[in-house]
Amino acid sequence: MSTRLHVGCAMWTHTAWPVSGDKLRGYAQWCNAVEGNTTFYAVPARRTVENWANQTDPDFRFVIKLPKTVTHERRLSGVDTELRQFLDTMEPLGSRMHALWAQLPSSFGPADLGALAMFFRGLPAGLPLAVEVRHPEFFTDESAAAQLERVLGRVGAEWVPFDTTVLFAAPAASPAEFEARSKKPRLPRRVKALTGAPIVRYHGRDDSEATVEGWRTWVEQTAEWLREGRSPTVFLHTPDNASSRDLARRFHDEVRTLVPELALLPDPAEAEPMTLF
Repeated sequence: MSTRLHVGCAMWTHTAWPVSGDKLRGYAQWCNAVEGNTTFYAVPARRTVENWANQTDPDFRFVIKLPKTVTHERRLSGVDTELRQFLDTMEPLGSRMHALWAQLPSSFGPADLGALAMFFRGLPAGLPLAVEVRHPEFFTDESAAAQLERVLGRVGAEWVPFDTTVLFAAPAASPAEFEARSKKPRLPRRVKALTGAPIVRYHGRDDSEATVEGWRTWVEQTAEWLREGRSPTVFLHTPDNASSRDLARRFHDEVRTLVPELALLPDPAEAEPMTLF
């Protein structure tokens, strides 16, 4: 089997990405993974998820975010019914659901790890899991980080870093950067993988070259993971995300210069030009 790197964006549709036909099918010609952020705000109908599966190959990766009702409003407690319904809705994705992703609020700290452990106990065995934490102590206190790693390790869950260090490295240069800085977490970069399938979220800037310069650490780390036999997934963000699809492919190309045996991404079909008739 060819060595593969999965790359993608925070969404599969953008006004800057003209696509003929189904938007997800078109996106999947550019990238082979996507963040399922929409499920945080609303749970789709099962037939919608079936359509997602029909538009993608079996090895396409969805990293599906748990609804905010589960993670932010209930803080992982008393959510058995909501969780069963959500997993049933996502079932048509099959192997495409690379990980069930719990993005926890910044107030969810070391004292809440018992709730996380209890939540894991209620999940089906073998479900691929990923957790993103935003409480500063997990990044500044070695004991807190070790506690979290132990909880994650018991179920083989991955710790998802969201690297915004480049976004915050200089003052905002545009309204889009200012808005991104007001919404995204400002935390130290973390590059340690816990499993064979690390997941990285990297946030750049309006300036593509600044974004590229800032991801050097991740290019090298991703190449190292691939050499170790791991199967990483890397998501590229920018303030308005207009260039993120192209940047994801560029990231893949840069890793491939270090790992020549890396399988190529598909060649995207050209979108038909828009006409008035």
